[in-house]
Amino acid sequence: MSHKEYGLTTRLELPYEEAVERTKAALQAEGFGILTEIDIKATLKQKLNADFRKYVILGACNPPLAHRALWTELEIGLLLPCKVIVYEEDGGRWSRLSILWQL
Repeated sequence: MSHKEYGLTTRLELPYEEAVERTKAALQAEGFGILTEIDIKATLKQKLNADFRKYVILGACNPPLAHRALWTELEIGLLLPCKVIVYEEDGGRWSRLSILWQL
């Protein structure tokens, strides 16, 4: 399956769980907090009884950047928080990390 890139993306030679934890740690080191965490696999199973790969959407926010952006343009709130996804590939041998970078 091919995919389009909507932001910055990289393939990690890490299992999914480790990729998620390292991503959270790297975001925190750069001043971002995680406001939301959506487990897509669990959500689709619960709502549709559908199976899906391990996939998480993280809503990350850097308060000083968000404040500055909102002060400049109120409608920028439509793009907040910044979206970060991590999902498993190749049966869990690899993970993909993508960031939709607005700020």
